[in-house]
Amino acid sequence: MDRVSQILQDHGHNITMLNHKRGPFMPDFKKEEKSYQVISWLAPEDHQREFKKSFDFFLEETLGGRGNFENLLKVLEYLALQCHHFLRRKDIMDSLKNENFDMVIVETFDYCPFLIAEKLSKPFVAILSTSFGSLEFGLPIPLSYVPVFRSLLTDHMDFWGRVKNFLMFFSFCRRQWHMQSTFDNAIKEHFPEGSRPVLSHLLLKAELWFINSDFAFDFARPLLPNTVYVGGLMEKPIKPVPQDLENFIANFGDAGFVLVAFGSTLNTQQSQEVLKKMHSAFSHLPQGVIWKCQSSHWPKDVRLATNVKIVDWLPQSDLLAHPSIRLFVTHGGQNSVMEAIRHGVPMVGLPVNGDQHGNMVRVVAKNYGVSIQLNQVTADTLTLMLKQVIEDKRYKSAVAAASVILRSQPLSPAQRLVGWIDHILQTQGAAHLKPYAFQQPWHEQYLIDVFVFLLGLTLGTVWLCGKLLGVVVRWLRGARKVKKT
Repeated sequence: MDRVSQILQDHGHNITMLNHKRGPFMPDFKKEEKSYQVISWLAPEDHQREFKKSFDFFLEETLGGRGNFENLLKVLEYLALQCHHFLRRKDIMDSLKNENFDMVIVETFDYCPFLIAEKLSKPFVAILSTSFGSLEFGLPIPLSYVPVFRSLLTDHMDFWGRVKNFLMFFSFCRRQWHMQSTFDNAIKEHFPEGSRPVLSHLLLKAELWFINSDFAFDFARPLLPNTVYVGGLMEKPIKPVPQDLENFIANFGDAGFVLVAFGSTLNTQQSQEVLKKMHSAFSHLPQGVIWKCQSSHWPKDVRLATNVKIVDWLPQSDLLAHPSIRLFVTHGGQNSVMEAIRHGVPMVGLPVNGDQHGNMVRVVAKNYGVSIQLNQVTADTLTLMLKQVIEDKRYKSAVAAASVILRSQPLSPAQRLVGWIDHILQTQGAAHLKPYAFQQPWHEQYLIDVFVFLLGLTLGTVWLCGKLLGVVVRWLRGARKVKKT
């Protein structure tokens, strides 16, 4: 949300950002001076400790190949409790109400921002920081060709592919219901009976949905008028690479370098073996390797190879834009993938959790790179994959073509964001962009009532024809008997 806030502030809007300091389990970002107001808050310390413990357990289980939906639900329960703590902060809520905002912009990290916007009784727009699949907010989902979250490797499905997609859709709906139910207690306490929101309905109340994706990355699918792609919105102007990194890159000449960045997902004790295997694979490359990895988490018994440089922080986008880059090794986070596509850099993905698996499905399907599960990584396998993507020019050609698609659009992501926000403010809402389907019960929306009526009419007609045929047959039999006598 930092980038979104800055863009809107730069275009004349008066922005106040509500920032929750989520603690050490979230990625570290380089601190920058803000030109807009920031209201920060922190959950109670005991909650932070328990939350961190739950998140670390979830991450360790996932890294060990034992991730399951129940562990994710436990993390969501802590997010719901965190929301409960915030809504109890009368000082902050009163301050927000007194600001008299024209609009609220919510990021869909969890459901809490929707409840805050509802509590403030303000219109809101939503930013989905991942691709489709993590939320259902009224978009048409033709299951014959729109893949459900990470279910398929392509949008060209045979019969059994469509069957699998259909079953995955119902599994997805069940998970959505469980995820939303974790916020029930917060809703019951902070909203009076009779006006308690239903989270699935709140998602439909958003005036606009901004999606941090693009058809250069996503499978083509139908959208609604209130859905706007802004993939690449987080991209900042490219700056020169720091001199120490430039000197390191220069040591490898035409061989170039490989960039490795995993956010905070490998900064756990459980990942030590994975780090060793990755380091062993990197040491066999002729390229230099610049690796974002906390030095405090580096295995004590591993001596860095001469072609590997680890740093606590690096300018990822600037390095991806460097002419000597040959490959990006990533966990498959949405922003990382979009940056790689923008700069035409092929990828090797090692997804860990969340949207990362689905992102790498798209990367593989579009031939922008390859992917392997962390619990399947060996030094030899990873070495082969790295060399395959670097040496096979088809990967580079495919992602370079995607870069052209992303860069050549009439409006930049920032222009689309600002333009549509201005439009909503000027028209005082986006009722003209929302289909009537949002107001229909499901049986009307999917024409179940029409189908039942036509089925009943057809069966009734068949029954009536059968009865009439029986009458005619009996009459003919009777006529024949009379004729014989």
